[in-house]
Amino acid sequence: MVRSDNEPTPIPTATATPTGRATGGTGPTRFRERFLQGEPVDSGVRPSILNSWQRSRALGLSPDQTDLPFQEDFDPGGRLVRAAAPVLDRLQARFSGSEMNISLADANGTVLLRRFGQSSLLRRLPAIQTVPGFVFAEQVAGTNGIGLALAERQLIRVYGAEHFAERSQRGACIALPVRDPLSGRIEGILCFGYPLSAETPALTAVIRKAAQATERRLLRQSSTRERALLRAYLATRTDAAGADAADGLDRVPVLDLRPRDRAILKEKAAELISDAQRAAVDVSLPGGRRVTLVSRPMTSGSGVQGIAIEALLPGSSPSPGAPLLVPHQVDEVSDFSTAEPGAVPTTDPATERAVAVRAARPTAGVAASPAARGLVLLGEPHVGTYAVAARRRLELLSEASARIGTTLDVRRTAEELAETAVPRLADFVTVDLPEAVLRGEESADPVDDLRRTVVHGIRDGLPFTPVGKRIEFGPTAPQLRCLARGRAVLEPDLRAAAGWLAQDPEHTRHLLEHVHSLIAVPLVARGVLLGIASFYRAGEPFGDDDRSLAQELATRAALSIDNARRYTHERAMVLALQRRLLPHGLPDQDAVEVAHRYLPAESDVGGDWYDVIPLSGSRIGLLVGDVVGHGMLSAATMGRLRTAARSYAELDFPPDDVLVHLDNLVGRLDREDPDGEGAGIIGATCLYAVYDPTTQRCVMARAGHPPPALVSPDGTVTYPDLPAGPPLGLGGLPFDAVEIDVPQDSQLVLYTDGLIEDRHRDVDVVLEQLRVALAQPGRTPEETCQAILDTVAPAHPCDDIALLVARTHALDPGRIATWELPADPALVSDVRGAAMRQLADWGLDEASFAAELILSELVTNAVRHGSGPIRVRLLYDRALICEVSDASNTAPHLRRAAATDEGGRGLFLVAQLSQSWGTRYLAQGKVIWAECALDAA
Repeated sequence: MVRSDNEPTPIPTATATPTGRATGGTGPTRFRERFLQGEPVDSGVRPSILNSWQRSRALGLSPDQTDLPFQEDFDPGGRLVRAAAPVLDRLQARFSGSEMNISLADANGTVLLRRFGQSSLLRRLPAIQTVPGFVFAEQVAGTNGIGLALAERQLIRVYGAEHFAERSQRGACIALPVRDPLSGRIEGILCFGYPLSAETPALTAVIRKAAQATERRLLRQSSTRERALLRAYLATRTDAAGADAADGLDRVPVLDLRPRDRAILKEKAAELISDAQRAAVDVSLPGGRRVTLVSRPMTSGSGVQGIAIEALLPGSSPSPGAPLLVPHQVDEVSDFSTAEPGAVPTTDPATERAVAVRAARPTAGVAASPAARGLVLLGEPHVGTYAVAARRRLELLSEASARIGTTLDVRRTAEELAETAVPRLADFVTVDLPEAVLRGEESADPVDDLRRTVVHGIRDGLPFTPVGKRIEFGPTAPQLRCLARGRAVLEPDLRAAAGWLAQDPEHTRHLLEHVHSLIAVPLVARGVLLGIASFYRAGEPFGDDDRSLAQELATRAALSIDNARRYTHERAMVLALQRRLLPHGLPDQDAVEVAHRYLPAESDVGGDWYDVIPLSGSRIGLLVGDVVGHGMLSAATMGRLRTAARSYAELDFPPDDVLVHLDNLVGRLDREDPDGEGAGIIGATCLYAVYDPTTQRCVMARAGHPPPALVSPDGTVTYPDLPAGPPLGLGGLPFDAVEIDVPQDSQLVLYTDGLIEDRHRDVDVVLEQLRVALAQPGRTPEETCQAILDTVAPAHPCDDIALLVARTHALDPGRIATWELPADPALVSDVRGAAMRQLADWGLDEASFAAELILSELVTNAVRHGSGPIRVRLLYDRALICEVSDASNTAPHLRRAAATDEGGRGLFLVAQLSQSWGTRYLAQGKVIWAECALDAA
C-alpha cells in the first residue's frame, strides 16, 4: 500500500525502547538525580548525554531555570527561513492532529520557525516552546535537542530525564543539523519535540528527508554560475563512477571538520583556485595532522570555467578509473516530497538527480576508499584571485585595528604601524615624525623638523638613515610630493624616479641595491600633519591596490599617533604642574639628612607629594601624602593639601592635630565643589612625623597611609606599630599619634602606596622585599633611595611613587643648656647671668646682647602672666634658640604700645631682635621661643 505524502504519520501509543535509551520511558531519572547530587555516574547514561550534563554543570546552569535568552533581532526572512518554511509547512500537515512540536533554529541555537501538529499546543505550552526567538544553545539552556545537535554535529535524540532542565522532563526530541550543500557548514538545526509515548523509529527517516529537502532548497538559492559549476563537478564524478552512479548520489560530499580546520583548508583552497592550475598540495592542520588538497579545473555545459578543490585525508589512494570522491553513506529513507503546489517538474532528470541531496547507495563494483574525502571549495579563477587579495587586505586592516594604538606612546604607535605592515604589505618601513610631535606638541614646520623615528624590515643592515637622526628630503623627493599633495605617492620603480635619485645620489644608489619600489604616505589626523611613513619593497613592485591599503593603514595609525600626542601633551602639563607643586629644594637644617624621589605612573600623573618642614626647637617635620586619582584635578588638589599641611605644621600643631585640620579641609573642598567633580579627593591619605634631635624621639600619625619603615644603625628594619587612622575627608574620626625612640644614624623611610601596592604583587610580600632592601647598615639616604627603586618599585608603576628617606642626627648635649626656676621675679637676673656665661663658653659673645634682652623679656612674661614651674632652654644650632616654657596655656600677643603705656613693648622687642618667634603648646603648658641669628651683633 502506498501512502500519500499528505497522510499523517501514525503516532504509536506504546513506549518504544531504542538502542542506548534508558528503560522506563522517562530517561535516566535515577542517574540524573545522582549526578545532580555530585555522585559519580559511570554507567546507565549515554556518553553524549553525560558529557552534556557535565558541560552544563561546569557552566553553572541550574536545572530549575525557566527563562532562556530571547533574541529580538533575529532575521525572520533569512536564507535558511526561506528554504525551510515550505518544508516545515509540509511537516505540519503530515503530523496534523498529533502533539508534534516542529522547530527550526539557526547555527547559534536561536529558534527561527515553529510549527505544531495541534493548534491547541499554542495555548497549552509555555512561550519558550511556542514563540520564535528563544535561544536553546547548550551553554544557556543545558542538555536539549537543539543544543546537543549543535555540539555533536549529528543526529541526536534526547528523552525525558536526559534533558538537563526540569521543564523538559515530560517530552522527547530528535534533532538533525541542516548543512550548506556547497560549504558543508551547519546552517541550522531541525528539531521534532513530542510526548514520550509517541516515540517511533520512523521519525529518523522523516527528519532526514526534511533536512535533505531544506538543503536542496538552500542549493537553489545559490547563483546560476555556482549551480552550473556544481552540476559540472557532479557530472564529472558520475562519469568516473559509471552510468549508474548518479542514482547513488545523496549530497555534495564534504568532510565534517572542526571550524578551525575547515577555515585553514578553505584559505588554502582559495589560493589554489586563484592559481587556476591542476595541483595537489599538503596542508598542515593543528595537532600535526596533514590533509592533501587536490585542485581540478572544469568547465560547465554553459561554458563557466571553474576549479574544484577536494580534500583527501591520509590513507586514501584513488585507483585508476575510480571516482575521485566517495560520498558519505547514510541511512536509506523513503521519499519525502517538498514540491511546491503548481511547480513544474524538471525536464532533465539526470541533472536533477545530480544536484539533489539524497541518501547514498553503494555503487556495484566500485570499492570505496577507506579514507575520508570531500569537497572543500568551488570557484572561478579570476574571482578567486580577487577574493584572496581582498580577504588579505581586510585581514591586514583588521589586524591593524587590533595592533596599532595599544599604548598612548607616540614612538610605540609608530613602531606598531611598521610591525603591522612588514612583511604582509612591505619589506621595509620607515616613519619620520617631527620632534615637536614626539614631545606631544604640534609642529610649526613639520617638514624641517622631521626625525627618523622608526626603521623596521625583514632584515637589518640596510643603509636607511638611523633612528634619531634629522631627515632632510630633497625638493623633488617622493616624500615631499606626498606632503605637498596630502595623499600617498606611488613609485613602482625607484630606478626611474628622478626625484628619488636627485636628493642624495650616493646614498640612494646604495639603497637601490636593496629596495626597488616605494609608497610614501603622509600621516594626517584631524587636519594636523604628524609626519610621513615610507613603505619599501625589494621584490614585486607596489600597485594601486597597495597604495590604497598603505593609505588606509597610515590613516588609522595617524589617529592613534595623534591620540598619543595629545595624551603626551596633557600628561606633560600635569606632570609639570605636579613637579612645580613639589618642593624644589630641601631646607638647610642639621636634624636629618634627607633624600627623596618622585616617580610618576606610566599611564597618568597622580597626587603624591612629600615635604620637609623645619620646626621650632631644631625639630624637623617629615610629610608624605597621596591624593587618590590621577590627572589635573588630583595634582591641583595635592598642591592645596601640601600648602595647608605645611601651614598647619609651621603653627607647631602636633601630628594628630595636623591630620584633623587636613581632614576638615578635604571635607570642605569636597562640599564646595558645585558640580561634584571633586568627589574623588575623599581618598587622600597622609603620614606626618616630627623628629626632635635634642631628645632623639619622633612623634608620628597617619591617615590611611602605609606605615613607615625604621632602619636602626645596625641594619635592623621594623615597621612601627602606628594606628592606621581613616583616610582624609571622612570627618568625625580621631587620629592617634605615637612617640618612638629613634637613635642617631637611624633612617626613617616614608613612601606612598604606589611603591608597595600593585595588582600583580601581594602587599605582605612587597613589605618583606622592602625590609630586605633596607637591611644594609651604613648606607647614605641617596643610596637607600636608589636601592628601593631598583629592588622594590614595580618596573611599570600603575600609580605615582613618592619616597622620602631621612637619616637622623642628634644635637650635641654640650650645645643644650637648661634651667628651671619658680615664678619669682627676683630670679630673672640670675638666669640671665647664667645664660650669658653659657654664651661666652660657646663663643657667642656677639649674640649675647640680643639674647640677653630676649631672655629677659620672655622670662619676665612667664613670671608675670604664667604659672610655675618655669623652664629656660638655650639651643646652639644653626641659630641660637631661646625657649621659655611654663604651665599656663595663655598665649602672648604682639601689640603696638601707646606712648603713655608703661608696658606692652616686650614682645615687640623680641620680634625686632629675633629672626622668628612663636608659641608651641604642650600637653601641659606652652613654650615661647625665639631664634636669634648668630650674625646679629
